[in-house]
Amino acid sequence: MTVPSPATQSAKRVLLLGASGTIGQATARALVARGHDTVCLVRPQPARTPRHSPEALARNLEGTTIRACDVTDKASLERDGFCGEAFDVIVSCLASRTGEKKDAQRIDYEANLNALELAPTAGVSHMVLLSAICVQKPKLAFQKAKLAFEDALKGSGIDYSIVRPTAFFKSLTGLVKRVKAGKPYLVFADGELTACKPISDDDLANFIADCLENDAYHNAILPIGGPGEAITPRAQGEYMFSLLGQPPNIKQVPPGLLLGIANALSLVAKAYPPLKARAEYARIGHYYATESMLLLDPETAKYSADLTPSTGKETLFEHLETLLKTDRTPDA
Repeated sequence: MTVPSPATQSAKRVLLLGASGTIGQATARALVARGHDTVCLVRPQPARTPRHSPEALARNLEGTTIRACDVTDKASLERDGFCGEAFDVIVSCLASRTGEKKDAQRIDYEANLNALELAPTAGVSHMVLLSAICVQKPKLAFQKAKLAFEDALKGSGIDYSIVRPTAFFKSLTGLVKRVKAGKPYLVFADGELTACKPISDDDLANFIADCLENDAYHNAILPIGGPGEAITPRAQGEYMFSLLGQPPNIKQVPPGLLLGIANALSLVAKAYPPLKARAEYARIGHYYATESMLLLDPETAKYSADLTPSTGKETLFEHLETLLKTDRTPDA
C-alpha cells in the first residue's frame, strides 16, 4: 500500500524536538523546504560527536532557529525552548539513546509530556510524534514508555499524528564495514526469521512534514515503511556480496544467545546494578532478531508486508550500493 502525497498548505510555526538526531535533522530540512518557520531544540551539553558540534548543527539545521535547552526539565523547556512564543505545531523526534528503562522514561515519556503540557499556553493545536512500529508488540521498556506517551497525546484534546516507522537505514547498515573488511555477514537463525520495509531519513522526514499538511493524517496512528518489497536480513547480506562480486559469506547466529546473555546479566545485576542497562541492550537485540518491523494483521496476528504502507523513493539496496562503492560510512 502506497501513501499519497498531500497538497501543500499554508506555512506554520513549528517547534521541533530532537532536532540534533539524524531523523531530526532530516525533518528540519523537510520543514524548511516547505516554508515552515522552524525552531529546533538541541541539547545544551557538549557535543557527543562532530555531527553534534555547534558548527555542524548550524550547517545541518540551516534555515531554522536553533535553541539549546533541556527538554527533560520543564522549566528549561518553557524558558529556553518555547520562550513565551506562539507555535502552531510541535514535532517530536525525541528518542532515548539507550532504550534502558530510566532513559526511556525520561526521554520517550517525560520529555514529550513536558512539551505536551506546555503546548496549550503556546497555542499549539497539533503534535506530530515520531514513535516506532515495534510498539504494537510491546515487550521492552522503551516501547512501553512510547506507548504511555501515545496514550497521553491521544487524550490531550489537541490534534495528533503518531508516526510509527519501520526500520531505519542506519539500523540496518552496521555490518557494511565488516563486509568491506572481508568478514562474514551475521544473521540470526537462517536470516529469514524477520523482514522489514526500510525507510530512509529523508523519506521519513517528508512523511512527517506531510502530517502538517494533510488533514487525513490528523488524529491518526500512521505506520509507514519505505518503497519496495519487504527485505530479510539474509537478502541484505546476499545483496552486499553481490555488489562486491563475491559469493555470499553469511554466518548464522542463534537468537537465543542474546536472550541467554540478557538473563545472565540480569542475575549479576542484582549485585552490580550498572549491568541492568547491558541486560536491556541484549533484550533489545533479541527482540529485533526475532520480530519483523512490519504491521501486524489484526485478523491473523501475523506481520504483513502487504498491509504495511509505503512511501518515498530511496530503497535500502540503493543506499547499500552507495556505502559499498564509496568511502561513505553509516551515520553515527
